[in-house]
Amino acid sequence: MHSKMFDKIKMFYDKGLWTAEQVHQAVEKGLITEEEYKEIVNVK
Repeated sequence: MHSKMFDKIKMFYDKGLWTAEQVHQAVEKGLITEEEYKEIVNVK
């Protein structure tokens, strides 16, 4: 199960509204997990 903000942050990233750095800031703020970050920005 994903964090509450996962879908919204993924949409922002996919639409080019957020950079990978901004997505990682969401990890630092506790909005998503590091694993979710990797999933959003396609880090293997």
